[in-house]
Parts: sequence; C-alpha cells; structure tokens
Amino acid sequence: MKRLFQWMLAAILICGVTTFTSCTNEDNPATPDLNVAEKILGKWMPAELDGNPVVTDLKSVYTFVSATKAYMSVSTNPQQGEEIVWNNQKELDLSINGNKMTLTNHSDEHTTMVEEFCFTAISGSEFTANHKITVTNDGATVLSNEGVIHFAKVTADYSEAVLGTWEGHCTSEGSVFDDGQEHRWQYNADGTYVYYVKDGDNWVPYEGNTLNEYFVDGNLLCTRWIDLGQENREWWEITISGDTMNWTALRQKEDGSTFTATFEMKKVE
Repeated sequence: MKRLFQWMLAAILICGVTTFTSCTNEDNPATPDLNVAEKILGKWMPAELDGNPVVTDLKSVYTFVSATKAYMSVSTNPQQGEEIVWNNQKELDLSINGNKMTLTNHSDEHTTMVEEFCFTAISGSEFTANHKITVTNDGATVLSNEGVIHFAKVTADYSEAVLGTWEGHCTSEGSVFDDGQEHRWQYNADGTYVYYVKDGDNWVPYEGNTLNEYFVDGNLLCTRWIDLGQENREWWEITISGDTMNWTALRQKEDGSTFTATFEMKKVE
C-alpha cells in the first residue's frame, strides 16, 4: 500500500474537486476533434488549477514521446507529512481516443492508477482538460478525485546544461531562502550534487548533509538531502543562458498567500 500512496499523491496534489465533464460524443456531439495525439507530444507542466496558479512545490513534468508512451517526473514534500515520492521519468502507459487521454500506472501487481484527461482546448503551447484520477487496489477503488487543470508546454530541457559548478545568491527581497550568503552547488551527471560553504576565502563541501540528490526534467529542478536525520526538499523552475542560471519558485505561506523566490548563479567550473 505504501507504493500506492507514494504514486497517487503526485496526481492528487494537482487535482481539485470540481465537476468532471465526460468526453463522450453523446454528451457533447458538437465537440471537434482537437488532434490531441499529435499536439500532446513533448513536455508539459501544470500551470493552473481552477484558475489559480500551481505553486512550484506541487509541479510535475509529463513527457509524451508517442501516442502510447509517456513519462512523469515529480517530487513530493516529506516535510509536510506526505508520502515520499521521488520519480524521475517514471514510465506510464498512454492511450488517446479522440479528445480523451488516459494515463495508466501499474505501481505493483495489486495497484493501478488511472488518470483521464478530457481535453477542452489544446494548442502548441497549452492545454486545458477536465481531469479524473482513479486508484484501485486488487480491483477495489480506493481513491477517486476530479478537477479542471491547465498545462503549459515546456520548451526547454536543462538536464544537461545544469551540469557543473554554480555560484550565486538570492535575488528576491523578503524570501525565506535569503540568508545573505553566497551559495555554491556542483551538479554531477549521476544525479548527485555537492553543496559547498565558505571557509574563509575557500569553498569546502558541507559535511552536514547526506543523500544530496537532484534531477532536472525540462525546467523543473528538484533536490533532496538529509540534514541531521531530517529529509528536506526544494523545487525550482530554472532557466540557463550561457554561464548564467536563474531559479524562480512560487511559494505558498502558511496563511495561504504566495510569494516568488529567486536565485541567480554564475557557472564557475
């Protein structure tokens, strides 16, 4: 059952509780064919849920490589008591029938998660769909949830460009991430990273952290580390141009308000 909740949580996080509209021709015979099978190819990230922006901590990346195969990358938040999900390019089964798309994940021999997307609009850069998720365990439904979601296409993939060592600082005022210090990260090709701290004039690896893993899918950077026995995670939307990397993240405070945190870094190695 743990695998069940680890996987289904990722979809629940970006799915609201609104009325689901069927894709059947009987319900809406005038709906034109939106050519979903062709237009869906590429990488997509949830942007809005019921008209509200999706915070960066809850974002994921779906990659559609054909009309029958897709992948999903997502990291969930153990700091908030959630089941731990760390999926970098998790393979899904994909079925497209007209304006309806179904994603199926068989997490084990007992558990299946099905996501249904009923497209109401799709272009080369965005799509809107009614979304339904159903999770079954040994044939019995254990979760069903519905919502309306808007996705934006991800046009860049920085999984290779991020490799190397970067140094920089927070560039947003009032951010909880601004400690006034310079930071340095070394991103390795094996999915690990090294975090450095200043010792006088020298940068030295910080020895308090263990694990130190990351992945980049499209423009989503996810990191996780263990410090003093506590697992921590961060999520950023990044851009890289030459030797400059910028991080941006929409965060939500405890009172429900949001703010934008930003970092700027230069490549040093």
